[in-house]
Amino acid sequence: MRETGSAPASIGVLTSGGDAPGMNPAVRAVARTALHYGIDVYAIHEGYHGLVEGGDLIQRMEPGDAEDILHQGGTAIGTARSKEFRTRDGRQSAARNMIERGIDALIVIGGDGSLIGANVFRQEWSDLLAELVSSGEIAADVAAEHPRLRLVGLVGSIDNDMSGTDMTIGADTALHRIVEAMDALRSTASSHQRTFVVEVMGRHCGYLALMASLATAANWLLIPEQPPPDNWAELMCRDIGQGRAIGRRQSVVIVAEGARDRSGNAITADHIRTILENELGEDARITILGHVQRGGAPSAFDRYLATLLAHAAVERLLDDEPDRPAELIGLNGNRVIRSPLMECVERTQAVADRIEAQDFDGAMLLRGGNFRESYQILRTIQQAAPKPTPAGRKRYRFAVVHAGGLAPGMNNAVRAAVRLGLDRGHTVLAVHNGFRGLRDGDIQELGWMDVSGWVSYGGAEIGTNRYVPTGDAIAQIAKQIAAHRINGLIMAGGWAGYQAAHELHRNRDRYADLDIPIVCMPMTINNDVPASELSIGSDTALNSIMADVDKIRQSAVASRRVFVVEVMGRDCGYLALLSGLTTGAERIYLPEEGVTLDDLTADVHALAEGFHSGKRLGLIIRNENADPIYTTGFITSLLDKEGGDLFDARQAILGHLQEGGDPSAFDRIHATKLTARCVEFLSEQFESGGRASAMIGYQSGRLQFTDLTSYPTLIENDVQRPVEQRWMERRNLERIMRG
Repeated sequence: MRETGSAPASIGVLTSGGDAPGMNPAVRAVARTALHYGIDVYAIHEGYHGLVEGGDLIQRMEPGDAEDILHQGGTAIGTARSKEFRTRDGRQSAARNMIERGIDALIVIGGDGSLIGANVFRQEWSDLLAELVSSGEIAADVAAEHPRLRLVGLVGSIDNDMSGTDMTIGADTALHRIVEAMDALRSTASSHQRTFVVEVMGRHCGYLALMASLATAANWLLIPEQPPPDNWAELMCRDIGQGRAIGRRQSVVIVAEGARDRSGNAITADHIRTILENELGEDARITILGHVQRGGAPSAFDRYLATLLAHAAVERLLDDEPDRPAELIGLNGNRVIRSPLMECVERTQAVADRIEAQDFDGAMLLRGGNFRESYQILRTIQQAAPKPTPAGRKRYRFAVVHAGGLAPGMNNAVRAAVRLGLDRGHTVLAVHNGFRGLRDGDIQELGWMDVSGWVSYGGAEIGTNRYVPTGDAIAQIAKQIAAHRINGLIMAGGWAGYQAAHELHRNRDRYADLDIPIVCMPMTINNDVPASELSIGSDTALNSIMADVDKIRQSAVASRRVFVVEVMGRDCGYLALLSGLTTGAERIYLPEEGVTLDDLTADVHALAEGFHSGKRLGLIIRNENADPIYTTGFITSLLDKEGGDLFDARQAILGHLQEGGDPSAFDRIHATKLTARCVEFLSEQFESGGRASAMIGYQSGRLQFTDLTSYPTLIENDVQRPVEQRWMERRNLERIMRG
């Protein structure tokens, strides 16, 4: 019998329930992590059906078996419903099939139903083996070698409806599909002054509907957790009518498939259309996105999330303890967390129970603070106009300025600042052309409808640049702040923006007009500013890189080729490392590590060995500042020369494509929510008479403010990156995923 705490004999992995984009990266990560530790891993095809049937449906995975599934949607090992597994005899067959292959650890990727079934199987394991011994189907000493079933669950569900994780595998990709469709619908709706009613998935969870509304400026939302008031039809028509009256050319109503009224009656897309046509005379159309939301290649985030969680799942199985319950591996902030599986399932099911009992406040409470906060922000932004300012309340004036390189999401931040600021009774000013515009007084007051439609725009409507004021420019900015009666400043930008904001902050003793609260919001594709683990814009850039590299992979396979892809990042390797993880690169060159001749020699030999063994593609990701001598061109020429007849080499410098395009759903939502906190921060300073300045960002999974005074101590000397880069913890994960 193996010792307690020893590694499992073999690991099985299966996908079950509805397919979700990201399941394939999860299977790949399970295989590569297990093989890294010298443990056999078996792919169980067709879910629990394959576990019960056995035979060729349970196959040992070789090192190259999962090589080409990272970018594929769905699940390559299949999923199917299994009535047999719900029976005792079916689970007995499943146990026998596992024991015959030495499998006594299982990773299940699926929804709550799949995970409940897995836990029942785990609880019955010892009894099932005893029955198999009694019937003579397995030997007693073989059963003794596998006294318990180790079980870890990962949630694969586009609905993001599971407790124990901030995000489920597949939800981000589904949100991408919805947002892409909504952006396309808006142009048609605007052209015809039409209303679209869009139904999205979410039988018991309104996550997709809520976040899609936040990311696309939907005008009305209906979700299961928060049914509308009894007079909802009247209110909806009123709000859409008011929008038309102020010049809005299109309207969008998003309804989750499980939406109900407060009496429990279904609210359907067809019902909504009928109301709009009868009450407003609207030209309304229905779009039901259906299973399109499940399809297509997984997003960059889903590839990363699935890889991260699946790797953690295998590692958790390695240090298993006999009495520990089955666990769910999830994400909290940017941190991997473990939770008792059945506790997560019970909390998840409790939401549906609260909805059924019409305890809607309780359902919202169980969804968590992030869900509730998003809902409140959306309700404010959806309004046709800000709430009237109470008589006697003092009105404050704050400005929004961009600085640094362009980052997708900049327009979302301005839009959110304008609407949330006006709703609080503030006056909101936009500074055009960065801190140079602030110096020159290029400042404009913005109204509610001035930012209409900005939610989906790439670029920066008010402009940005890398100008950092010094000397006399500081004095000029102080005069402009006084002239425009600016009480506070939101700086949404990157490295140069943080430098500029700190310059103003440290000169407040010299210029009294600079003694105002300033808050810096991380907005740069490079993800290289301090006091934040994740910057707005980096998700869009990663998806852009991933899409381009996926195309490059297709061309390279056809001709036995190595591509050296150069990505942005300046002195920070975030984009290089994360894009390497999400595209399956063989090698990544980072500025934090540099490049040596030994590195290049080893890589040439490794590539040659791979192509000798039948490999058809090589992919190297290089950060633009990885090394001043070993440039992208140099490395490409070296590989092309040394590849000989085995392979040729080409370079692909993606350049400013990484900054362009419409912001991803994640970046739109991230920008909106961080801006809401920034507006709240300034409001608190105004009302209390404070003058604190800060940097906002997610740290250790929590949204925090860090004193702007500490900025110089948080950055490295002579390079553009922070001292602490928590994402570098993923470097070892990337090495394992190379295989």
